[in-house]
Amino acid sequence: MSPQATKPLPYLTAELPGVGGVIKREPEDFCVEELPLYEPCGEGDHLFLWIEKRDVSAEMLTQQIAKALSVGRADVGVAGLKDRRAITRQHVSVPARCEDRIAAIETDSIRVIRVARHGNKLKTGHLKGNGFEVLVRETCHDTAARATPIAEVIRQRGFPNNYGSQRFGHGGETLSLGLDLLAGRKSERDIPRNRRRFLLRLSLSAVQSAIFNEVLSKRIRDGLLDRVLPGDVMQVRASGGPFVAEDAPREQERFEQGETVISGPMFGLKMRHPTGEAADRELAALAVFGLTPGSFAAWRKLLPGTRRPLLAVARDLTIKAAEPGLRLRFELNRGAYATSLLREFMKNEAYGQECSAELQGDSTIPLEEADPR
Repeated sequence: MSPQATKPLPYLTAELPGVGGVIKREPEDFCVEELPLYEPCGEGDHLFLWIEKRDVSAEMLTQQIAKALSVGRADVGVAGLKDRRAITRQHVSVPARCEDRIAAIETDSIRVIRVARHGNKLKTGHLKGNGFEVLVRETCHDTAARATPIAEVIRQRGFPNNYGSQRFGHGGETLSLGLDLLAGRKSERDIPRNRRRFLLRLSLSAVQSAIFNEVLSKRIRDGLLDRVLPGDVMQVRASGGPFVAEDAPREQERFEQGETVISGPMFGLKMRHPTGEAADRELAALAVFGLTPGSFAAWRKLLPGTRRPLLAVARDLTIKAAEPGLRLRFELNRGAYATSLLREFMKNEAYGQECSAELQGDSTIPLEEADPR
C-alpha cells in the first residue's frame, strides 16, 4: 500500500491557524439528520421508518433491525450510512409485512419515531444530504478569532471534498484488502461469508477513495483546485451531468459563477474520462497505487465508476464560540463529509502541538467517517 494513502491532505486554508480541539467526546456533540430526497407517500409494500440512534454503527443498526423483524439484511434499505459516535436520524425501509413487529426494533439506543408506507425500497443515494450540528470541545483560547476567517473562505470557495483516513480502515487494512482484490492477490472467498457483502463494497470503494484523494491532494498543492484545466470533466451543479471542458476559459467562467464544478475520478468502467493534462494527472494517481483503468474490469458490478466534485459546499454554515469550544451548524450534499469540513477548522495535524498546552484531557479521539451516499 502506498504511503500516500494515509498521508494527510493539504489544507485549503493552510495560511489560517486552526482551533484544535476534539469532536465526539459525547454522542450528543455530533448530531446528524438526513435530508430525504422524498417523503413516503403513505401506501405501498414498504415501510419507511424514521429512526433515531445513539452511539450505534450503521452495520449494527441493520443487524438489529433484521434480527428484530426476522428478515434478511438485504431487506433493510438505507439511503446512507451514518456515524456511530453520534446521534443520528434517518429513514430506513423494511417490508410492509413487518408492520406488527416494528416495536421490537427499539432498544435503549434505537428509537422509531414514525412509520409510513411507500411504494419502493429505500436505496443507497436516495437522499439530498445531511444536516449537522457539531460541538468541537477543548479548542484554543482565541477560537472565534481563528474560526471566523476560515468560515469566510469556506463560504466563498467551499472545502476539499476528501475522504478521511478512517475510510481506509485501521492501519489502512481496508484499502489493502481492496488493492489485493483488484490485483488478484485475494478473492472474495478470503472474506468471511457473514461480512463478505459489506467488506467487498467497503474495501473496493476505499481504493476509489484513495485515488480520488491523490488527485485532489495534487491539485491543492499545485494551486489548481479551482482552476479549470483543458480536458477536465466538469459537472453541472444542478443535475450532476458530466461533460469534458473543451473551452477552458469559458468553463472557468461558468465554474466561478457556480453553474458547474470540477470533478475527480471514482474509477470504474462506466466513469467519464478526462482528456489532455487532466487525463495525465488522473493516470498518474492510478500509477501511485500500481493500477491502470483496466484494473477495475473484474469488479464492474460493484465499481461502475462515477465522478465526484473536488470541492464541497457547506450550506447555511454558522459558527459560534461555546463554553466548551466551537459549535457549528451546516448542511452538506450527499457524498460530502462533515469531518472534511471540520479538519479545515481544527487543523489538528498542523496545530495540535501549538494548542496542546492550552487543552486539558485526551485530545486524541479519532475523527470517524460516515458514508452519506
